[in-house]
Amino acid sequence: MKTLKAKEIDKKFDKGENISKHLDLAKARRPEREQKRVNVDFPLWMIQLLDKEAKRLGVPRQSIIKVWVAERLEKTI
Repeated sequence: MKTLKAKEIDKKFDKGENISKHLDLAKARRPEREQKRVNVDFPLWMIQLLDKEAKRLGVPRQSIIKVWVAERLEKTI
């Protein structure tokens, strides 16, 4: 992989060229998107309703929780 300076990559990108061959995606990061495991205790009735909705949508319970929490947090921004 040929090393390019940021200005060169910017120029190629601005021209619409594919710059992916100049990027080391193994080292790519998404700032503030790293994950951290947390434990949350929910009452049984919430778990049952979460599972019902997850089954209806065909997704895992964790996905429902993440989406709903994200939606709520976005409203506070």
